[in-house]
Amino acid sequence: MASAAQSGTSTPFSATTTLSAPPTPKLKAAANDLQRIAESGAITASTLVEYIASRTASSSTVFVYDLAEQAGFGSLTKSWAEAGSGTAPVVTLQTRAGAGLSLAGRLSQGSSKDAAKGAILTAYTTPSGLAAMVQSFAYLPPATPNSRLVIQVPTVTPVGERFALSPTLASLTPSLPLLPEGFTVLLSATPQEAVDLATLSYQLTNSHVIHLFDHYSSARETGHIATPPVVLPEPGLTLEDGLKKAGYSAFEYAGDQNAHTVVVLANGPLALTAKALASHVPGLGVVIVRVLRPWNEEALRSVLPASVKKIHVFDDVPTETTQGALYLDVFATLLNPLERGPVVKAHRIVPARTQEFLKDVATFLTFVADLLPSSSPIPSLASPNLKKLLFFSTPQSALSALPKMVETVFLPHKSLFARLLTDYDVFSRPGGVAADRIVLSSRQNEVPFVPLSAILPISPCSEGVADFVAVLDPALLKSHAVLEHAAPGSPVLVITDAKAAELVASLPTEAATLVRERNLHLCTLDAKDLAGELSKGNAHVQKVLENVLVLLAFLRLYLGQAATEDLVAKVARADLGDSIQGVDLTELISKSWNGLVEIELPSPEATPDVENAASTPLKHFEFNAIAVETSEGDTVVNGARLGSWHDAAKHILFPSAFTPPGVGYTSPEEQNPALRPELPERTFLITCTVNRRLTPLEYDRNVFHLEFDTRGTGLKYEIGEALGVHGWNDAEEVLGFCAWYGVDPDRLITLPVPGSDGERVHTRTVFQALQQQVDLFGKPTKTFYTELAEHASNVADRYALRFIGSAEGSATFKKLSEKDTVTFADVLKRYGSARPGIEVLCELIGDIKPRHYSIASSQAVVGDRVDLLVVSVEWVTPSGSPRYGQCTRYLAGLKVGQKVTVSIKPSVMKLPPDHKQPLIMAGLGTGAAPFRAFLQHRALLATQGVPVGPVYYYFGSRHQSQEYLYGEEIEAFVLDGTITRAGLAFSRDGPRKVYIQHKMREHGADLARMLWDDKGVFYLCGPTWPVPDVYEALVDALVAHAGVSREKAGAFLESLKEEERYVLEVY
Repeated sequence: MASAAQSGTSTPFSATTTLSAPPTPKLKAAANDLQRIAESGAITASTLVEYIASRTASSSTVFVYDLAEQAGFGSLTKSWAEAGSGTAPVVTLQTRAGAGLSLAGRLSQGSSKDAAKGAILTAYTTPSGLAAMVQSFAYLPPATPNSRLVIQVPTVTPVGERFALSPTLASLTPSLPLLPEGFTVLLSATPQEAVDLATLSYQLTNSHVIHLFDHYSSARETGHIATPPVVLPEPGLTLEDGLKKAGYSAFEYAGDQNAHTVVVLANGPLALTAKALASHVPGLGVVIVRVLRPWNEEALRSVLPASVKKIHVFDDVPTETTQGALYLDVFATLLNPLERGPVVKAHRIVPARTQEFLKDVATFLTFVADLLPSSSPIPSLASPNLKKLLFFSTPQSALSALPKMVETVFLPHKSLFARLLTDYDVFSRPGGVAADRIVLSSRQNEVPFVPLSAILPISPCSEGVADFVAVLDPALLKSHAVLEHAAPGSPVLVITDAKAAELVASLPTEAATLVRERNLHLCTLDAKDLAGELSKGNAHVQKVLENVLVLLAFLRLYLGQAATEDLVAKVARADLGDSIQGVDLTELISKSWNGLVEIELPSPEATPDVENAASTPLKHFEFNAIAVETSEGDTVVNGARLGSWHDAAKHILFPSAFTPPGVGYTSPEEQNPALRPELPERTFLITCTVNRRLTPLEYDRNVFHLEFDTRGTGLKYEIGEALGVHGWNDAEEVLGFCAWYGVDPDRLITLPVPGSDGERVHTRTVFQALQQQVDLFGKPTKTFYTELAEHASNVADRYALRFIGSAEGSATFKKLSEKDTVTFADVLKRYGSARPGIEVLCELIGDIKPRHYSIASSQAVVGDRVDLLVVSVEWVTPSGSPRYGQCTRYLAGLKVGQKVTVSIKPSVMKLPPDHKQPLIMAGLGTGAAPFRAFLQHRALLATQGVPVGPVYYYFGSRHQSQEYLYGEEIEAFVLDGTITRAGLAFSRDGPRKVYIQHKMREHGADLARMLWDDKGVFYLCGPTWPVPDVYEALVDALVAHAGVSREKAGAFLESLKEEERYVLEVY
């Protein structure tokens, strides 16, 4: 049934060994109970870190931030505190800007009872939560033996569109340089190291401490014997002495002592993987950074071999353009102007790259090995006789406890390491999917510790790494690619009540192909039916027996060809006893033995209909949730106590729905933090209600009127102000560019918020970024050409781009910009070898600037509404290519009901303080927009009985029949006296061209009187070309009717500008 590859002779399991294991433990508060459980290996290092941190001997108060609980860290502390079992008081906090101020306040002298009596405060948060706190730490008082702060940081951060959990420190990197002096930053990676450095963080009394530990994998493993120490602060203990006493150093060197190439990494899962590689590859050295602050330059120099020629620094960064703090530290340490030292090269590892390395460890190993001057084969990191077991199930199913039972069989075996890690995926299937990894190895093999996630990766399109795969819910065979993880020739156990023929018929083509190609031994067991026969209707007994029957089937397959019923009985009896729930063990073994069936799949030719049937692509498991079982029996998933596992995805996808009252965006008067967070302006989301063309369809200019509903947004505006529209690029053009550039528009990218120096980032799809944010079809600057040149692989392209960006290339740049009106996209297509990564490209181009349009309405008249008057901007380049104004094209295409992001910009177009002052308004085309608002307001004042001065209104366009904008309203304002006199100039309607300056000359006497005697105000809005002619018309009017010289008339108009009585808004 099982191949020789799975025979007992090749496994670390010995048939002659007597095994015993404790029952699955429940976490207790008492120290002796926890110590007993820890010594059995049945507890995780993360739990021990919580235990150490939460004791009253360590902390006076524990602050549990929401992000830590969402990472599965802190729920146990809260549970212990509720039980009142020697646990420090717990305070639950939300993560937001200035999140660390409450901690600083607690420790500040003169303002806190904690500071007065002395306090050791502990906080739990994640790397992204810590980044939000760093600026607040500037207000912390210096640490003392009786007053200091310790922060325990599980390194888990959701990344990507599926919120996959990652150990990346990218979110913290930009904030690290802001960390004030007086902080010690420790990083741990192995389970024992996490416990030891957590202990050290409370022993150090002269420093605030931040301890980051690998909660992504190692610290959540069970199977490691780690004794929880008694924590006693040691006043005067230095960091160096504390590390040495615990058996560590600030920097650990591993690998070839004569290495020419050295890789430097922050301590974590990838650092441990690189360390393991260095033990196999000559010429390679690895430096693991265990202490980030205070940075010890001498300690780093002391561990580097004298032979080193090149140092590669791996830095977790949010974007490829962010400079890593670790690189800067290493570079500064080795910089010596008087002596040539090793070359230091930065490798910026963005979160997506980290995930790629974690999912496919071979990619990471190849990446590191390729740094060597000569090629080197990639070795296996697995120790000899290593056995890798993988269990897929659904949470809270009858068999969800089985992997733990399997582990307990091996835990007491003194010659074996048995390691278990459980991950969850709550998105890919309703109710979630659990993946349990168990790795068994001999204690006699002295090999570097490698994270379970690297030894047994659950990666898409796996070539098969598990020596045994169990599928405890048969539905997973149809929904997920679980069989792809099985190594060739390995056994696969499926627990199902389906008959062999039914299972074969329902097996997806992809899964069936894998079984054949890898020669997998597909076995089934109907544990539920067998347990039902033995339990006699008792549901609890049936559940227990189901697990036992599957455990016995596993032991048979694990022992391989050496397995016999007697051998399975001998092994199981040590752990289970002679009977289980009143059922004799030998009977259970017999039932399991006889019920285990190996299925032979027929050839594809024998089942053509089944093989050719269309099937839904199988999903891949994605680690995105952490579950914690509290002592009360509650399941806490990503910080949420769940009624069912089906709720888990809701808590991750919709955190705002579970935010306590008073947290977040509560008032329309406040900025909504979710609305375009990268924009510095106060923004509003308004709704288009009217988009009406004012010019005839056959007319060559599209002038259109827009109305937006502003109810509930808090948007307020004054007369004459402008509306900043944050327009989008054309969707089809963006998709076309993505296809040409070879980038997936649905791929997620993370971009820094402009002006934040990389401290704030936001994530969106490539399509969203290029459509809504990046000015892809805008005008390139000279700097863009220069920066793009560095990414050109073709020499001619590189020199051409450099030339255009140089001073000598100004004429070429001007032609491209003003005559050819090229866009960023045009430049990229013209110089096709210049192809920076999409994240880099987005930053090179920069963001779309808001376009501002004069508001064509008075809010006092129209209420919760704002109106615009817009003309579409279109032209053709000398080469015949059509061009469109980015924002006017966007506005012209708006549909009723569509949301638009806007902001408000003050303007020089203001009404005078005295309503009796005369107004002279001259608008060309869409320059009439602000004057419509003026007229609406003056009409409102008149209806209210407020005395108002005269209004002269001049409007110019080409044809009255086609472009008399708001003509009906203007005529109505003339009839009711709001407009005292109108001068309408339609330049193409008569035998000679008539412009607004001609109409103004007809009213010269009135204009001179209003400006000279009555303190009138003159406004001009529109294109710049009529400004000189309008100015001359006013000068002539003053000379003719005010009796002044031309020089004095000109000086008078200039003085009106200072008084804001001669106002131009031209473009």
